[in-house]
Amino acid sequence: MQHMSKSVFVVLCQLVGTSQQVTMRREMIDIAEMIDRRITHQNTDMLMLSGSYREGFRLKGSDIDTMIWPNSHRVIMDVSQSEYYNTANTALILSESSESPPGFILLQLLTPFASKTANSACVRMNGRPYISSSTYRELTLSILSDRNSTLHGPCSSGNIAGDEYDIAHCFVSDFWPPSVSLWTDRCHSWPNPQVVDDIVRNGCHFVAIGHPLGPHENEEWRISFSRAEYKLVSSMNHCQFLTYGLLKLFLKEVLNQQSDETSKLLCSYHMKTTVFWTIQQNTLPYWSPQNLLGGFWLCFKLLLKWVYEGICPNFFIPQNNLFLTKVHGSAQNRLFLQLHELYKKGLACLLQSSSIRSYIIEVLYNPRLSICMMMSEAAYDEEVAFESLKCVHAIVNPCHITKKIHILEQFVESPMTQYQVLVLQKFTSSVLHRTSFLLQNMYTFAGVNKQLYIVDKISCHMLKLTAKFGCISDMLYIAMYYYKTLRYREALSVLEMTKVKLAQPYLMYNRHVDRERYNESVGGQSWSTKMRQAVAQDIILKSEICYINELLPEQKCVQKGGNTLQIPVFVMLHFLKFLCYRHIDTTLSQAALDELQVVVHNDQGMYVDDLLRDISWEILGICQQMTGNLQAALYSYQQSLTQYPLQRIQTATQRRIHEVVQLILHQ
Repeated sequence: MQHMSKSVFVVLCQLVGTSQQVTMRREMIDIAEMIDRRITHQNTDMLMLSGSYREGFRLKGSDIDTMIWPNSHRVIMDVSQSEYYNTANTALILSESSESPPGFILLQLLTPFASKTANSACVRMNGRPYISSSTYRELTLSILSDRNSTLHGPCSSGNIAGDEYDIAHCFVSDFWPPSVSLWTDRCHSWPNPQVVDDIVRNGCHFVAIGHPLGPHENEEWRISFSRAEYKLVSSMNHCQFLTYGLLKLFLKEVLNQQSDETSKLLCSYHMKTTVFWTIQQNTLPYWSPQNLLGGFWLCFKLLLKWVYEGICPNFFIPQNNLFLTKVHGSAQNRLFLQLHELYKKGLACLLQSSSIRSYIIEVLYNPRLSICMMMSEAAYDEEVAFESLKCVHAIVNPCHITKKIHILEQFVESPMTQYQVLVLQKFTSSVLHRTSFLLQNMYTFAGVNKQLYIVDKISCHMLKLTAKFGCISDMLYIAMYYYKTLRYREALSVLEMTKVKLAQPYLMYNRHVDRERYNESVGGQSWSTKMRQAVAQDIILKSEICYINELLPEQKCVQKGGNTLQIPVFVMLHFLKFLCYRHIDTTLSQAALDELQVVVHNDQGMYVDDLLRDISWEILGICQQMTGNLQAALYSYQQSLTQYPLQRIQTATQRRIHEVVQLILHQ
């Protein structure tokens, strides 16, 4: 049994992640959200990743959960707590729990200057304004109407390029609800006092859904402990975390496959609650690799008991029965019988899990089998590079340049892990190159010659620093700047250097890399060195900044969507070469266009990600139109419209098609 447990532990490290991988994922998100919190303006929304993704899981098919709340609103538990806020710029909301079921409350709006959405969602009860959760939910869903979102519980749910997402619009409180005060008294063995203090100090959220059996279902809000749950999961040791991961796999691949009638009764949150209670009850003294299956079995038995009783107690508010409206009556009986059949099979029930069945069988037939859990440096670095890019994208809130730089200074003075340093480096790189273009945009029309000279010198210096902090592809921002300021030969010189670096056989780009050559060339080096010498990433253009005039229509389109335009690095390289050579050598300009056409037409996802084919075809069309090849340009624009509309540039594409058609008609 111990050998089997250790083997399953190793398999789960491959499926769910090693301790190092999970730590890296969490630390990168932590530092990105810390930066975001510090730069977010009082009157904008705050964002927080939550759920499995935030906890460190990257299981296929999992949702990406995001919580959004207005930064200028705060929920208080008692009127006396209003003294902690400047009511001139903070809208206060009072939590009332007297009439609602455990875990649910009413939100009374105390100040009249709340957001338009909050005011529009107000209903009057007993002469006082309360924010209706159902109305608020509908109003926030309409904000995401362009994403074809649908309501799913308290969330706006949808799908972007195959990735499911849940966005919960909510309110935040800096205080711990009085109804949860007894929870801290339960925490003798787990979590430790420091974690408990941290949880209580960070308050809670309120998501827009009422209790189906509550007296005011359409007005009630559910107390959400997402931030606290993340702290709890982070305080688990890796064996406990993998037990949680095994339960998630067991739910998806075994429990939900029993029958259509019972497949929706249990959810991942029930599995998480089971793990929390099992750890706190301290029924397994040692959570270690050789005890992993023992821990899983304790959780399964507790789940079986809960289904039999029809009671799944919320970890923070046990009086809140998570089974109340789902697991009852005949459905409860059927679910219990199915679980009991699995229980009678013992741990052999795990053989029904498609992810781990083959590994268990191998160990059963060959008890001495040792499963390797070694991960190559290149494979690990692929994930690090991918995670860091996503984290920097997550820092979405714009702010004044000086504030950003001041925040960077504060972080540099703080102790950080290697993963947090990496995210900070990438954030610094993005701040520097965006600042360079902002300065250039500001002073081009308003400045005198001396001012322009000074600004240009500062901008060039910042762009060179960008290349030092960032990766190979960040050099293209220097080339863009030189092109924008009419220094075509300097731009081409940078482009040639970049092309040489991008041609290295050990290049890591888009999760493509020759791992053997990568390990030989940069293995064992610092991440700063690896980024500068071996890593390339897509080019990101912020919609509010003019980088090159030729892409302004597309940038204006994405202002209504994700606020950034993402371009494959090789597409941007050839595009810039084409633009610069047009002013120097038309033959070489055509050669650059030919190279671009080969990449866009023939690439199989190595240099042009399938999700970025719309902008790639668009750029090819722009170049063809500039050379007067209108039929080819029309074809490219039409191809752009047939691609997945990730960046929502269709309006710009349609305008370009109309323009080209008019030119063809007048030829």
